[in-house]
Amino acid sequence: MSAPSSPEPAGPGPDLPSAAADSPEPPASGPAPDAVQASPDADIPAAGVPDGFGRLWTPHRLAYIKGEGKPNSANGDDCPFDQIPKLSDADGLIVARGTLVYAVLNLYPYNAGHLMVVPYRHVADYTELDPDETAELASFTKLAMTALRAASGAHGFNIGMNMGPVAGAGIAAHLHQHVVPRWGGDNNFMPVIGQTRVLPQLLADTRTLLAEAWPAR
Repeated sequence: MSAPSSPEPAGPGPDLPSAAADSPEPPASGPAPDAVQASPDADIPAAGVPDGFGRLWTPHRLAYIKGEGKPNSANGDDCPFDQIPKLSDADGLIVARGTLVYAVLNLYPYNAGHLMVVPYRHVADYTELDPDETAELASFTKLAMTALRAASGAHGFNIGMNMGPVAGAGIAAHLHQHVVPRWGGDNNFMPVIGQTRVLPQLLADTRTLLAEAWPAR
């Protein structure tokens, strides 16, 4: 696994025409004057008349809001974190297995090497962990940082948990701690403007590299 390349210029490249170069400047607010018309028989503006407010449409978040595809917190039968340990390390993208927790690659990583430390037991909240689980989760977090530094020279980390759907937990029914390696310049124009993460290595190769770099216990 290699660190992301240095940031590239944020402006459009030679093959990307500038929107400002060919398009007339729009009005200060609202759609073009001929795009909508007011109701001819009412002083109250009709639907579609510019009102000075901007609109940010995010229909893609509806699936997240409705909880589609999220496991039932009542049991672990449909929980990915309960099913992953039943797979081989390669198939489950498991980097290391402990007695009470395991480390696994995130299938949709924020950065190359994005790991999660997950208890085997199906618990939703950090306060539900017993002392031994808490200790091994903390120990595995330190081992994950050590392995990522050895394998990729990570400059820093984002480490944390999202407790509950309102806090942004993708799978709120099963506790998991994120360990995301960071490098100087890894937040370049691709995620900022293109909303795209550039990952320089396949997950299977990253798993092998980190498993080999995982410190012996």
